[in-house]
Amino acid sequence: MSDSQHGMSRRRILGAFAGVAGAAAAGAAGFGSAAVANSKGNGNGVLVPPGKRGIILYSVRDRISAAPDTSGVPYGFERVLGRLAEIGYKEVEFAGYTQHTSILGRQITPTEIRKILDDNGLRANGSHASIPSTVTPNTIAAFEQTLDTAEILGMQHIGTGSDPTSSNYKADWDAAADRWNLFGEMARARGLKLYTHNHDAAYNFLLDSGPLDGLGRPTRSSGIRKLEYFFDKTEADRVFFEMDIYWAHVAQHRFRAYTDPDGNLQTDVFDPLATVATRTMRFPLFHAKDGAFNPNVAAGYEMVPLGQGDIDYGNFFANMGAKGYHNPMWEQDNAPGGAADPGRSLRYAEVSYQHMSGLRG
Repeated sequence: MSDSQHGMSRRRILGAFAGVAGAAAAGAAGFGSAAVANSKGNGNGVLVPPGKRGIILYSVRDRISAAPDTSGVPYGFERVLGRLAEIGYKEVEFAGYTQHTSILGRQITPTEIRKILDDNGLRANGSHASIPSTVTPNTIAAFEQTLDTAEILGMQHIGTGSDPTSSNYKADWDAAADRWNLFGEMARARGLKLYTHNHDAAYNFLLDSGPLDGLGRPTRSSGIRKLEYFFDKTEADRVFFEMDIYWAHVAQHRFRAYTDPDGNLQTDVFDPLATVATRTMRFPLFHAKDGAFNPNVAAGYEMVPLGQGDIDYGNFFANMGAKGYHNPMWEQDNAPGGAADPGRSLRYAEVSYQHMSGLRG
C-alpha cells in the first residue's frame, strides 16, 4: 500500500501521532423531554425499514464458532448467515471473523465471508474490531489492516465493543478524543465511519472538579457525563457512536446523582432518547437489546429477546429523529443456550426479528 493510497498518508498520520502523544502526556417507562422530539410526520409507518434490520453475530456466537455436530442447528458462517437471511435480516455486524477450523480444514478468510454475505443478500455494516488504545507506527499499521478487512467485507462502519477509555478523569478522555479523531480520519479517508459502542459506565459522571485526591486527580463532578464530554471533544465527521439501548437504560437506573464541586449531592437522571435526538446523525448504529425491569438486580434490567422486555422501542425509534437513517442491530448477550439447547440463539434471533419488523410509529 502506498503512503497516500487512501487519502491520508503515513507521514500525515505520524505527524498527527506526535500531536496526540503530546496531548496524552499533558427507567423503563420514561424518556424525559425528548419523548416528543421529531414525533410529527412519522405517521404509522414501519420504524425499521427491511434493509436496516440487523444483527450482531455475537448474539449467535455459539453457532458461528460451533464445530459440525448432529444437532441439526446451523453452524459456521455459511450455514448461520444463510439462516439469518431466511429469517429476514439484511445487515450483519461482526464480532470476530473466525469459525471452527474443522469446517474448512483451516480458518475462513474475509474474502470467503464476503462471498457468503453476497450469496445471501446480506450486507456487512459494522464490526466490533480492535481500535488501538495508543498511537504508534505499529498500531497505525494494525489499524490499516483492520480497515483493509472492513473494505473487503463491504462495510460502511468500523468500530469497537468497548469505551474509548474506562477512566473517570477528564485528562484521559481528552487523550482518547485525540486518538479517536486521528483514527476517525483514517477511517473517513477509506469511506468508513468509525464508531464506539458503549455500555453503562460511559454515561457515569466525569470527575473534573473539586478537591484533588492523593494522586492529584479530581474527586467531584461538574455534572457532565463522560460520553457527553467525548461528544464535544471529537469531530462530528470523524467519530460516531453505537448506543446499546439496553445499557443506556441501565445507566438511567444506576447513575442518577453526582457530587458537585461544592460537595453537594445533585440529582440528574439520564435520558437515553434525548442523548440521541439532540445529535441523531452521530448515531448511525444501535444495539437493539431488550431488558425486563428488575430493581432487585444491580443493573436494574435482565436481558430478554427483543419485544419481551420493558424498553419501549416503538417510542424510541419513532422519536429519535432522522427516520430511516439508523441501523439497529439486535443483540442479546445471553442468547446462546449451550449444549442443552443449541438452537436457542437462532430461535431468539427469529423472535427478535419479528418484533423489530413489527415496530410502527
